[in-house]
Amino acid sequence: MNTKEYIDIAESHLLHTYNRYQIVFDHGDGVKLYDIEGKEYLDFVSGIGVYALGYNVKEYNDALKNQIDKILHTSNYYYNVPSVKAAEKLTKFAKMDRVFFTNSGAEAVEGAIKAAIKYAYNKDGSHEHEIIAMEHSFHGRTCGALAVTGKQAYREAFEPLICDVKFADYNNMDSVKALVNNRTCAIIMETLQGEGGIYPASKEFIEGVYKICKDNDILLILDEIQCGMGRSGANFRWHLFDVQPDIMTTAKAVGGGVPVGAFLMTEKVAANSLVAGDHGSTYGGNPLACAAIDKTLDLFESKHIIDNVNKVGDYLYKKLDEVAASYDSIVDHRGAGCMQGLEFNKPVADIINKALEKGLVLINAGTNILRFLPPLVITESDVDQMIAILKSALDEVKA
Repeated sequence: MNTKEYIDIAESHLLHTYNRYQIVFDHGDGVKLYDIEGKEYLDFVSGIGVYALGYNVKEYNDALKNQIDKILHTSNYYYNVPSVKAAEKLTKFAKMDRVFFTNSGAEAVEGAIKAAIKYAYNKDGSHEHEIIAMEHSFHGRTCGALAVTGKQAYREAFEPLICDVKFADYNNMDSVKALVNNRTCAIIMETLQGEGGIYPASKEFIEGVYKICKDNDILLILDEIQCGMGRSGANFRWHLFDVQPDIMTTAKAVGGGVPVGAFLMTEKVAANSLVAGDHGSTYGGNPLACAAIDKTLDLFESKHIIDNVNKVGDYLYKKLDEVAASYDSIVDHRGAGCMQGLEFNKPVADIINKALEKGLVLINAGTNILRFLPPLVITESDVDQMIAILKSALDEVKA
């Protein structure tokens, strides 16, 4: 079948919750994707930050094939070797004490919220607690994750959502302080907002929020689902600051391509929140998913992924700065490592489509921001190729 035939079948059967680009991808290799017609694309989306190691990595593929030949599922009533190994490595990598494996980032956020609410309930026996989240944040599409997502348009049709959530302004300490009261049980925030427009938390803000939490026995939940796993230049972005979250979430790149997520917590929270019967997941932490985590973490070390992000990320920043200075329609450039954005004074849909025609895969963050989320194994040569295609696309759409 050709591209149109596949798309026609898809549109006849899939629920239309995505406006998909008119491409049917077939396979990938390194930082390149190939559609069913054989056209090559330079990938600067990596499945929305998932394919950190690039495509068709032999060591990763072999680890999954090996696990498939052993066992795929046992449930959480029993131990399995990959989950034990993954738990040990991930808690060390994240500088946390305990982990619960989930199937997605949204599920990780759900678990983090449940743990925070249970912690508060155990402390005072009250059901009247509040969570502070951030405007323009994005934590997922399930009802719990949506409740703490700071975009009213996403929440409106599904309200009322869980618990009492108040929204502060990101990077504005006064707005957080104004919302804190004796009912506040947790503050949740991304350390670098993704969907909200590629906004990094400032050092003063994240360390200030941490102090508020520490002084008031409020749990700090850091969402590292998109910006973590090396993408912003450290194992997790919060490692760059003098903070210690009580709970953190991860997903996307943690499984190297297999759908998996996790929420992690300190020993203090673990000892005073969720107990047997409070939370569960039939598939969470299954052997295949955990084999993927285990091998991903090994490859992060052996391939020196963080070092590459810091080296090539700086080069990417320099090159995008040059682009920003060359086009009047670009009003800002921000981000860190391999998670950066260019903000335009107009919608970017035409730019994305034109780049796609030229073999470059990009994604937006909101209507007017180009988001750059390449595999973390990109080279300076890949950046140069991307910049050349991007500038050509910008010129043709008269940006």
